[in-house]
Amino acid sequence: MILRLSRLGRHTLVKERIDTLALVNRVIDDLRSETADRDVELTLDELPECFGDPALLKQVFVNLLSNALKFTRKRERAAIQIGCDQLAGEKDYFVRDNGAGFDMQKAEKLFGDFQRFHSQHEFEGTGVGLSIVRRIIERHGVRVWARAEAGKVATFYLTIPE
Repeated sequence: MILRLSRLGRHTLVKERIDTLALVNRVIDDLRSETADRDVELTLDELPECFGDPALLKQVFVNLLSNALKFTRKRERAAIQIGCDQLAGEKDYFVRDNGAGFDMQKAEKLFGDFQRFHSQHEFEGTGVGLSIVRRIIERHGVRVWARAEAGKVATFYLTIPE
């Protein structure tokens, strides 16, 4: 993960039109083993095409969905939704889960390097997954943000202009 973080600055950005729904379906297939022996309700809404680097945007969805699966692990039934709101010429793709959430007063730090809001005993990880997301999204010239309620829900958004 740390090696991936360091390589982001050197990866040549190759933007193309992306079938976002197909890309997210591939990510879901890759993460299928993480849902084994769990009750996970995964809702995948219609996702419009976007324009970006397919390899990097796949990594964004891998990180966001991996986090959603990790932070819903303590739920009897995990609920994860992937969707897109289209407003005023922008596409707000999102990943929402009913997991651990976080305190919105700490939201500014969420996408920083090595930031953790939960103990290592509660949830494993290095604290670089969302930092990688931020760096990829910034390289695309767009934005990423999150909203949450501690202990209830977290939603991560990517805004990609049309």
